[in-house]
Amino acid sequence: MESDLTFIGLFLQASFIVQLVMLLLLGVSVASWAFIFQRSKALSAARNEMRQFEDKFWSGADLNRLYQELSARPNVTGLASIFCAGFKEFIRLRKSTTPTTGIVDGTYRAMRVSMSREVDSLESRLPFLATAGSISPYIGLFGTVWGIMNAFIALGEVQQATLAMVAPGIAEALIATAIGLFAAIPAVIAYNRFSHQVEKLENSYGNFMEEFSAILHRQAVAQQAQQ
Repeated sequence: MESDLTFIGLFLQASFIVQLVMLLLLGVSVASWAFIFQRSKALSAARNEMRQFEDKFWSGADLNRLYQELSARPNVTGLASIFCAGFKEFIRLRKSTTPTTGIVDGTYRAMRVSMSREVDSLESRLPFLATAGSISPYIGLFGTVWGIMNAFIALGEVQQATLAMVAPGIAEALIATAIGLFAAIPAVIAYNRFSHQVEKLENSYGNFMEEFSAILHRQAVAQQAQQ
């Protein structure tokens, strides 16, 4: 009886455990690619939003007007969200008897909390990609070992083994490793690339917070000097 050495044929001939491993790895691969496209779109949008906000902020726009404009939007994210959180806290503290140092510290803490939320949002799905890249080769290797073990057990039951008898069993076992690598390699590449992009965005957010805090400090000092 001739064996079907196509991918579908080898999958159908494989044992239940090897088939389960293949299906699991295919599912991981599909989910990884879906998250890769989703994260790529989200990070690209975050970079565009940051550039647009920085252009508007450093163009000399009035901070009160800019805050009112952004607060009127239904959904504010990225650098604009950090700005709104900081300026809102600055306005609240400025109306009280809080000293200048307390105003700046409170504003900075509010921006830090907002930045943490934004970074958490940017890092969404990245742990899955890291996990998929780490464990997929091992899952595939498990399927390969299981398939080869069954192939040799079957060979032990016959008196004369031939290459035609060995090849299909080994081939169907090695497919599990191939699928594991197929799932792992894009996930690892995407995770490293996205992690670098998130780190760059986080650094840009931190730099803006420092610069914005300096601006608000000057405004708070000027206001208290007038009182």
